[in-house]
Amino acid sequence: MASRDRNESGPQVSAQEALDFHATGRPGKLEISPTKPMATQRDLSLAYSPGVAVPVKAIAEDPSRAYDYTTRGNMVAVISNGTAILGLGNLGALASKPVMEGKAVLFKRFADVDSIDLEVETEDADEFINCVKLLGPSFGGINLEDIKAPECFIIEQRLRELMNIPVFHDDQHGTAIIATAGLINALEITGRDMKTAKLVCNGAGAAGIACIELVKSLGFAPENVILCDTKGVVYQGRTEGMNQWKSAHAAKTDARSLADALDGADIFFGLSAKGALTPAMVKSMAKNPIIFAMANPDPEITPEEVAEIRTDAIMATGRSDYPNQVNNVLGFPYIFRGALDVRATTINEPMKIAAARALAALAREDVPDDVAAAYQGNRPKFGPNYIIPVPFDPRLISAIPVAVARAAIDSGVAGRPILDFDRYAQELSARRDPIASTLQRIYDRVRRQPKRTVFAEGEEEQVMRAAVSYVNQKLGTAILVGREEVVRENARNAGVDLNKQGIEVINARLSRRNAIYADHLYEKMQRKGFLLRDCQRLINNDRNHFAACMVALGDADAMVTGVTRNYSTALEDVRRVIDAKPGHRVVGVSLALCRGRTVIVADTAVHDMPNAEELADIAEETAGFARRMGYEPRVAMLAYSTFGHPAGERSERVQEAVKILDKRRVDFEYDGEMAADVALDHRLMQQRYPFCRLSGPANVLVMPAFHSASISTKMLQELGGCTVIGPMIVGLNKPVQIVGLSAKDSDIVNMAAIAAYNAGA
Repeated sequence: MASRDRNESGPQVSAQEALDFHATGRPGKLEISPTKPMATQRDLSLAYSPGVAVPVKAIAEDPSRAYDYTTRGNMVAVISNGTAILGLGNLGALASKPVMEGKAVLFKRFADVDSIDLEVETEDADEFINCVKLLGPSFGGINLEDIKAPECFIIEQRLRELMNIPVFHDDQHGTAIIATAGLINALEITGRDMKTAKLVCNGAGAAGIACIELVKSLGFAPENVILCDTKGVVYQGRTEGMNQWKSAHAAKTDARSLADALDGADIFFGLSAKGALTPAMVKSMAKNPIIFAMANPDPEITPEEVAEIRTDAIMATGRSDYPNQVNNVLGFPYIFRGALDVRATTINEPMKIAAARALAALAREDVPDDVAAAYQGNRPKFGPNYIIPVPFDPRLISAIPVAVARAAIDSGVAGRPILDFDRYAQELSARRDPIASTLQRIYDRVRRQPKRTVFAEGEEEQVMRAAVSYVNQKLGTAILVGREEVVRENARNAGVDLNKQGIEVINARLSRRNAIYADHLYEKMQRKGFLLRDCQRLINNDRNHFAACMVALGDADAMVTGVTRNYSTALEDVRRVIDAKPGHRVVGVSLALCRGRTVIVADTAVHDMPNAEELADIAEETAGFARRMGYEPRVAMLAYSTFGHPAGERSERVQEAVKILDKRRVDFEYDGEMAADVALDHRLMQQRYPFCRLSGPANVLVMPAFHSASISTKMLQELGGCTVIGPMIVGLNKPVQIVGLSAKDSDIVNMAAIAAYNAGA
């Protein structure tokens, strides 16, 4: 059977390592965490008695309100009786618990679906069905797992009839969906038509039956699909070893053995056992054969064995140490995500096909840095060795559920409509990536008013990928600064397609605007020791100066840089060309996204040890930035002391800064000096310092020095599990943003969008 959500064949681990992993700390892989506060008596009164009676009555009156007031709408049960655990066989319900816990963890990790494992101690299909049916009100969906055939067919079919929530046996349909996605792309690469292609499936268990049912639903001609089991071809008229599920796919054919069936066949699906496909069988297949050897832990034949026979085959296996892994984790989390979000009553064939097509389409897109990083820098590219997306592709969450939800609505099994699928895709991205929800309003506005953004380091691979992504997301035109022949060559080597509308390449030395830019720079720098030839040299050779001149003189709307030099150097380059906005101070601001809460921290990039006047300026600049980002600022001027205790020279500067803000009569809330715990905990603030002027917890933190700002944001990121965006430059007269030296393409796109949004100008 294909690799599902377990990496049986991935990095090798010892038995003791596996046991230690499950036993260390809290045993197992799951825990329950409350989503509501439980700190006060009032919290308990609302969570339990007497407050809980109110939603109880509401649900009794209208059962659909359970989706509003309980976890049901985001809860899936992973259920097994342990009769077919992995490749280990019938080891019993209790022995299956580590696997079911693992499946529940993957639901959460990949699609933010809450899940609980249930192990049912029975091998009687009717008892199992009755148990699950009676538990139905607890869940929004049922994932059946590791149940042997033919009982798995009976159980799933009966439960689908009895329950009005999705029931999905992943061992069947998960494998079928992922394999079908790979097959769609393999057919594309080899130029085959599914209506005429001949497919042979070896293995007539749950996964094999599901695979041939799905490919037939997709459009394969039934007469061109042959099913085989341990006794040979499942043909019309055969009586030995038959059941109703095999009989439904019995072929009208003279072939009686797997070897007979594979002679001239285009496609092999293996869901059987090691060695079932021999070199002679592979040799007899048609030109450019498609071989999916999905038995686990060892495939029917290895890619090395196939390579010795022929070089024109496209291969997939269930193993993570070979290309094209048929891994069910690509399917079940996202399929349930889409089904739950529209409150589907079932997972039907149109939803499965939609998932397969969406997976196939995703494999054809350029792969982002996040995926390459997860695979030790190996960047997959669509072709014979990459026909299926890889499990750590962050785009899966926004692609597959959308397709599934749309198919559920179109096929009439959805209980809740989705009116804006673009918005839904954005919300899905935010489930996995907290940055996505924070930046969404920025992306939305830039799409309405696309900008010409110059990417200063255009010869770098991640910058080129960011430029392509910027254009693909309809944010505007991307201008790459670099030597065109080098840019094009690097793009070819990296598999980046720059031949699309909206991408420009400009060589600074050859630009017709070169002399104008040199004059502009000379005008600004002539009293700072620079000669005209010095400025000409900078424009010719330094892309930051050239790109900044493009923005300064209106030839581009925004700029992003930073990949090839450190932050302070890049900022110094830019500031030779672009001044601060009149009446403003240039500061560095970071966004810290922590457990659903966003805090803006300043100054994280520019001022080392600001004096009182500078601290007041930083507070004003950051409050303005907060408003442009959609937050009403509540500014805390931080120190190690709170309102004079303990006293100290550095705290006095913060106190003076507050007095300066008082004199300026600024239009935002602020107070200080205060320690970080007081600033962020409003109850603590009210209890100890009722005179504090902040109406709620601070969302803007002005640090007393650069080093404290930098240290605190980095600690939040590493120890607190926070996501930090920035530093972002605020206060320049033209929009420029600087990324870090290790920035990925997604980081660069985010900063380019922020620059285009003009949030930092």
